[in-house]
Amino acid sequence: MKTLPPGSTIGIIGAGQLGRMLGVAAAQLGYRIHVLAPAPGPACDVNNAFTQAAYDDPQALATFAQSVDVVTYEFENIEAAPIAAIADIMPVRPSARALTIAQNRVEEKSFVENLGGRAAPWREVNSRTDLDTAIAELGTPAILKTVRFGYDGKGQARLHSADDADAAWDAIKGSPAILEAFVPFEHEFSIVLARGMDGAMVSYPPPHNEHKDGILARSTVPAPAPVAAQWTEAAALAGRVADALDYVGVLTLEFFAGKDGPVFNEMAPRVHNSGHWTIEGAVTSQFENHVRAICGLPLGETAVTGNHVEMENLIGEDARRWPELVAEAEAHLHLYGKGEIRPGRKMGHVTRVRRD
Repeated sequence: MKTLPPGSTIGIIGAGQLGRMLGVAAAQLGYRIHVLAPAPGPACDVNNAFTQAAYDDPQALATFAQSVDVVTYEFENIEAAPIAAIADIMPVRPSARALTIAQNRVEEKSFVENLGGRAAPWREVNSRTDLDTAIAELGTPAILKTVRFGYDGKGQARLHSADDADAAWDAIKGSPAILEAFVPFEHEFSIVLARGMDGAMVSYPPPHNEHKDGILARSTVPAPAPVAAQWTEAAALAGRVADALDYVGVLTLEFFAGKDGPVFNEMAPRVHNSGHWTIEGAVTSQFENHVRAICGLPLGETAVTGNHVEMENLIGEDARRWPELVAEAEAHLHLYGKGEIRPGRKMGHVTRVRRD
């Protein structure tokens, strides 16, 4: 296992806020950052170099890979093949295989179920006729999700009854999809873990996640008792997923706390919004542990630093509350430097850590 010394350069594909927070963590450990993206973004506020290029530009990616010491990515909605191609030039961590599986809901759910995970009942839908068949088999309510490139509620349509089928099919523009049955659950939570090149693994206490309009609104630790009761089983599944992928870096699995145990929802091969609380709320943040993992360093401690930690996303107009938030004694404000405020856009977050 080769450890990258301070002064090495980490290549980050993607210029969003996750890349920005990775860059801050990397700088604290003495690493340099080179970002590749089609346009500048929040990560460019903390980088040492920037390559403006399409994510599927093979020549630009190859040149980029040659200029860094390891490559990582901050989001999964990019084509996997060009990323896999540069692995012959420079290590890509996590691997393109993790990216391929995570960005395809059919492969993702099949992969996790084969490892003993429990997902909500689902059917593959490739045509309008398939949708009728899936509704007949699963019933309603249900949710139609595009197989690829859906996040924060995008690429999804709810069906309250079979009469909603036409509208749902039109909403996803007839894209390949899955129909997923609703399952009764008490809470939503996630397992955020880090796995090193040597297979060592650490995970964080599961946050209780609350969503609004399909977007994460709040994460709190400790989670309610029903989540705590399912922590061990969910974390064990996440560990099996990481081992099966020979994963390196931070991996996140989202779950519903169902009556029979944790129900797998989806995975993200990257640092995750529900782990933002770890910046102030854990001994080692998810961002630092990702950097540690991909650079071959020992993983950091994941214990919580307070009795209660809350992370609130600042979405759209919420960002205008910054004067009151920055004046709040227990608040740690993070603004992402995005210029335009739009509905549904993540503009920042605020974390509160109580130690009473």
